[in-house]
Amino acid sequence: MAEHPHAALVRKGFEAFFRGDMDTLRGLIAADATHHVPGDHPLSGDFKGLDSIIEMYERLGAETNGTMRAELIGIAVDGRGHAVGMARFTAERNGKSLDDTGCIVFRIVGDKVTDLDECVEDIEKSNAFWS
Repeated sequence: MAEHPHAALVRKGFEAFFRGDMDTLRGLIAADATHHVPGDHPLSGDFKGLDSIIEMYERLGAETNGTMRAELIGIAVDGRGHAVGMARFTAERNGKSLDDTGCIVFRIVGDKVTDLDECVEDIEKSNAFWS
């Protein structure tokens, strides 16, 4: 059975993120998209617009000296414009390590991601790592 187009889009995005391929990500995300990052730390909040989202992704790489990884566990779709990418997130920063499970809920319109709503398994662990 062929992979649903929304699942393929999310998979392509995770693969591009893993490679640090911001050009591919720019082609997958709508210009007016928003990425919502949970928590209470300097990298949490709502990143509105493609440039703001890409800058946040680049900062994740810079803050972790390139160690930030999102290992895709699975993708679920509803066939109505929503997909959930479940992943294991790992990184190292300032002598601290992050190893957490989370997901991103994607809203897809046409062939572009218009909204990314991130969830983490242990929000306190995430806050401690990024603070």
